[in-house]
Amino acid sequence: MATIAMAQLLGTSLWFSANSAADDLMANWGLGNTDIGWLTGAVQGGFILGTLIMALTGLADRYRASTVFVASAIAGALFNAGFAMGADGLASAMAFRFLVGLSLAGIYPMGMKLIVGWAPERTGQALAQLVAMLTLGTALPHALRELGTGLPWQLVILASSGLALLAAGLIHALGDGPHLPLGRPGQTTGARPGAVLKAFRIGRFRAAAWGYFGHMWELYAFWTLVPLLVSHTLPAGWIPGLGTFGMAFGIIGAGALGCWLGGRLSLRVGSARVALAALATSGACALVFALCWRDLPALALGLLLLVWGASVVADSPQFSALSARACPQEWVGAALAMQNAIGFAITVVSIAATTSLFDRIGPDAVWLLIPGPIIGVLGFALASRRAGATS
Repeated sequence: MATIAMAQLLGTSLWFSANSAADDLMANWGLGNTDIGWLTGAVQGGFILGTLIMALTGLADRYRASTVFVASAIAGALFNAGFAMGADGLASAMAFRFLVGLSLAGIYPMGMKLIVGWAPERTGQALAQLVAMLTLGTALPHALRELGTGLPWQLVILASSGLALLAAGLIHALGDGPHLPLGRPGQTTGARPGAVLKAFRIGRFRAAAWGYFGHMWELYAFWTLVPLLVSHTLPAGWIPGLGTFGMAFGIIGAGALGCWLGGRLSLRVGSARVALAALATSGACALVFALCWRDLPALALGLLLLVWGASVVADSPQFSALSARACPQEWVGAALAMQNAIGFAITVVSIAATTSLFDRIGPDAVWLLIPGPIIGVLGFALASRRAGATS
C-alpha cells in the first residue's frame, strides 16, 4: 500500500505542473487566467480520451495494471519534459499538456486497480490513502515552485518529470496484487469491449457515480482557482516567509489529511456516510466563501480555505470505493476508468467556466462551484433510494 501510494504521489505531480509556472507563462507568453484554465483543461481532455479508450476497449482489464502504470508514467514524464523544453506558446503547450493527460489515464485509474488487487477487504481506507497521495501530488508543483523561487520555471517542470520516472520504477518493482485476474497481451481477462457500460445498470454503481460526478464539478475547478483565490483575497505577506504558491500548497495539500481521516472513518461508519458528509461540507465552504470573502478577516478566511481544501477531495476515494464494490471484479478497471472519463469531462466544463468568469468578476466566480455538491448529494440519495442500496 505504501509503495502504491508513494508512486501515486510522484506520478500525479505531472497533473498541475504547468499551473506552478502560471506567473512565468503569463509574463513570457502574454497569457491570462482563462488561458491557464485552458492549459489545465488540455490535461483533463487528454485524461478523458485515455480513460475512454481503456474503458471501452477493455485495455484497463486486458493488461497488468502495473505494466500500464509504468508505461504511462514514463510517457507522461517525457511529454512533460517536452512541454518544459519545447513549448513556445499556448498552442504547443496545450498539445504537450494534452499528451500528459493522456498518460495520466494510465496512472490514476491503474493506481486504484492496484489498490483493489492488494487490499480488496479495505478498499475505502486504501483508496483514501491513494487519493491522499494524488492530492499531495497535485499540490507538489506549488511547493516546488515556492522552494524554487528564482529558478527558471522549466526546471520546476522537469523536476515533476523526474518524480514520475521514480514512480514508474517503484511500480515496476512491486508488480500486481494477488486478488485480481492478471492480464497478458492478447488475452482478455475483463469484459468485452463496451460491455462496461452495463455497470450503469447497477443501482449501487449509479448512485456512487452521481455523487462522484457532482464532486468532480467542484474539485478540479477549485484546485485551479486556489492560487487566484489566495492572491486576490488574502493580504500579501500575511504568513511571513510564505508566498502565494506556498499557501496554495497548504490548502490543496490539506486534502490529503481529509482523505486519510475519511478513510479511517469509513471503517466505522461506511464509505457512503463519509462521502456525503465531505461533499456537503465542501459545498457549505463554497457557499460561505462566496457570501463572506469580502468581510472575513484573513485568519478566518485562511481557515475556511483550509477546511474547504480538506473536504473537497475527501469524498473522492469513498465514491470510488462504492463504485468498485458494486461492480463484478472483471469490470473493476474499466468501470473506474469510465467513471473517471465522465467525471473529468465535467471538470473541463467547470474549469473553463470558472476561470473565464474569474477574469470578469473575480472571487465571486466560486458561486459557479456550488451546484456540484448539491447535485451530487441529491443524486446519490435519490439513486440509492430507487435501488434500495445500503452503505
